[in-house]
Amino acid sequence: MPVKKIGVIGVGAIARWAHIPGILRSPDLTLSALCDTDSGRLEAAAREYGIPPERCYSSGEELIARSGVDAVDICTPNDVHVPLALQAAYAGLPFSVEKPLALETAQAEKLARETRERGLANMVCFSYRFKAAARYARALVQSGELGEMKRVIWIITTWYRSQSYYNSGGWRATWSGEGGGVLLNQCPHQLDLWQWMCGMPSRVRAFMSFGGHRNIEVEDDVTAYVEYPNGATGLFVTSVHETPGTNRLEITGNQGKLVVTKDEITFWRTRIGEKEFNASYTG
Repeated sequence: MPVKKIGVIGVGAIARWAHIPGILRSPDLTLSALCDTDSGRLEAAAREYGIPPERCYSSGEELIARSGVDAVDICTPNDVHVPLALQAAYAGLPFSVEKPLALETAQAEKLARETRERGLANMVCFSYRFKAAARYARALVQSGELGEMKRVIWIITTWYRSQSYYNSGGWRATWSGEGGGVLLNQCPHQLDLWQWMCGMPSRVRAFMSFGGHRNIEVEDDVTAYVEYPNGATGLFVTSVHETPGTNRLEITGNQGKLVVTKDEITFWRTRIGEKEFNASYTG
């Protein structure tokens, strides 16, 4: 298979910390073009990665139209994820997009429809799905080893963010630029894994503070209670202001319990199902 030429749109922190190093490590990919609206940041990235000036662009639309890349990697602020992804789709280019995919459901649905109609490969950067612990935990749930799910609790408060973090970019923690707070920008990874492992709940009730702990517009502390079609319940707690934080996922089923803390799994398996035991036990 020929090496694919990748164009990266947005060369800020996440691109240089995670995306570009990943492209450079892959034997199947080559970093072919860069784009950023900040000329100084673009020039610095071009020098660091050896990209010639003629392969550097000041707009994503220009890179998509003129660079001749095989796919694009979109690492921009949230509000332009969908517009740039649509441009790539209209040009017939596969793409990956940093999370979150969109600020509104309708935007995401439109993008999904356009890419599906064109048969294009695309991906939102939910990289936590590739972690070994996440894959194994899902396999335990999906295989039935836990039995019917009864309860799931995820406390994920390790997303500490200082006020200086929010002050570093005018788009951060705004409804117009980011579309939300801790749920949309920090822990969509965990929300994605939660539904990937356990399925979608049928009912949700949530309590949250908007700028309760930071000088921001959007949510910075969330506690959500959910119910599933089979009667199972769940609790999801997240924040940006707790330190030290906790990252603990606990899933209880009729046949046992699964606990994931960071990248470690503990699994208890009962000899018989709890419902069967309860129906027959007379002690």
